[in-house]
Amino acid sequence: MTAGGPGAPRRLVIHVDGGARGNPGPAAIGVVIDDADGERLEEVAETIGVATNNVAEYRALLRGLERAAALGASELEIVNDSELVARQLNRVYKVKHPAMKPLYEQASAALGGFERWSIRSVPRAANAEADALVNAALDGRA
Repeated sequence: MTAGGPGAPRRLVIHVDGGARGNPGPAAIGVVIDDADGERLEEVAETIGVATNNVAEYRALLRGLERAAALGASELEIVNDSELVARQLNRVYKVKHPAMKPLYEQASAALGGFERWSIRSVPRAANAEADALVNAALDGRA
């Protein structure tokens, strides 16, 4: 049951992070999904091959959106440590890099499947669990 009783929107909080060792270099993503009450629903730690940091950030977001949809979310609070991704999706920054445009378009399309969503960037320390999953994947511990 979701907070608010039957029929209430399912609100999830997803922390996402992507990183590359080298830029580009071996890259990975980390996703932490909690319900509105803070109960952990899922964690994802995956390598994604060679990518830049920004591509890894978008790939983490896309994986988080995919998992949130599968978990039945209708409302999302997205937390990441990439100011670029947050500001692009909030339409503060334009997407200029050609390699980023398809990722931005995929993320925008996926966000359209939710009733409500917000995204904000926080300092890396405030996104430590997702960051730890990225490093675990890169270190072969995931």
